[in-house]
Amino acid sequence: MHNTRFAAIVLCAAMVGMDAYAMDLSLDMAVDMILDESQDLKKAAANVKKAEASLDVANSNRWFNISGNVSYMNLINVENPTKSYGVGLPPELGGIIASAIGEQVNHVEIPDNMFMAGVSITQPIYTFGKIGNAVRGVKSAVKMAQSGQEVTRREVKYSAVDLYWTAKMTDEIVKISQQDLDAARAARRSLTSAGRANRSNLVKIESDIATKEINLSNAEFNRDTAYRMLKIMAGIDMDTELNLTDDFPDSFADLGAGELTSTPQWDMLNEQIQMYERNARSQRAGALPTLAATASYSYIAMDNEFKHMFDNNNYQSAYWGLALQVPIFSGGVNMANATVDAMNAEAARQDLDKAKKMTTEEYTRAIDQYNHLRGNLATLKNARDLAAKAYDFSRDRFASGQTSAIELSEVSAGLYQLDMALLQAKYNILMSAESVKKLGE
Repeated sequence: MHNTRFAAIVLCAAMVGMDAYAMDLSLDMAVDMILDESQDLKKAAANVKKAEASLDVANSNRWFNISGNVSYMNLINVENPTKSYGVGLPPELGGIIASAIGEQVNHVEIPDNMFMAGVSITQPIYTFGKIGNAVRGVKSAVKMAQSGQEVTRREVKYSAVDLYWTAKMTDEIVKISQQDLDAARAARRSLTSAGRANRSNLVKIESDIATKEINLSNAEFNRDTAYRMLKIMAGIDMDTELNLTDDFPDSFADLGAGELTSTPQWDMLNEQIQMYERNARSQRAGALPTLAATASYSYIAMDNEFKHMFDNNNYQSAYWGLALQVPIFSGGVNMANATVDAMNAEAARQDLDKAKKMTTEEYTRAIDQYNHLRGNLATLKNARDLAAKAYDFSRDRFASGQTSAIELSEVSAGLYQLDMALLQAKYNILMSAESVKKLGE
């Protein structure tokens, strides 16, 4: 009986230990997990593979083409469908044939069963830019897809960092709100333990406690929401407890960011321009001839009866040579398509100019924001420390009955706001640095 109770106690302890388990999650781990789970990144990788497959298709036009054909025909004598078609020879012609082959021929049967098989090979030699420009255009499309994949990776990484620091910030807000509520409750205990409490002070403190309880509840709700979003994006089970191991730093180093000279977005738009221009050249070349080497082999069997078609020596033919294929009239479709591609290239060029201006401004603004917030951080920390000292003085004065609950509440609210401002400033500094990395790394 005692052994059974002991086993039950051990089992319960083990279950409690399992529930208390928390997964340590660093910033780098969270970023890697979110990158692995990202559907956008998987789609971008698929786009790269699709573009590479298109390149294989374009390159295939450089190589020879082999085509074969097989056909069987039965010629029908319209006047007498059950019989083959024959031609009667005049006596004079029959005599000439008889003298040549030693046999009198007055009627010639035309074979009505014909079997034909052949194969032909064509190898382009020179296409005046049709294939070459098309291949180079697809190569630009591949580079576009690769640059787009890098753009997506940076965006996903930025979002991952934002999710992590947002969740960490909600953790800190819960701590600040809990401390603020604990301080208000301590003030109430100090007021009631001193004897008969002043009713106005007691009402004010009770009101502050109710407000701070709501603030704490809201902070806990926001924390739970941020954690759920982080778990969803990282592919973590919802029942797993998380322990975010990275803390907000107390100091921040100089970014050392240089001038922005290139971004994946710029590379993508530049390759888009190249793609459209090369496609336009390929379309214009469509009006020019194509020089190709060609070869062919044919086999023909025929007889009056199907079962005897392959009994005799049948006909074979083969040839090789050069072919010059010259388009004569296409309704202007090549030039029209070239114009469309040229206009698309011009639109992409305008998009590139706009992107350079906007991205450079965003990059410069992120650096300025980082430096601005970093420069004010020491002053903000000092203001927060002074507010904490002011609260300590006011709390002691309130405990000794030398000040009112209103003054204590105002000082407490000032400390709470500065704690929140300091936390928000650190978050903004970190995300400004991440914006610089996203645009210029």
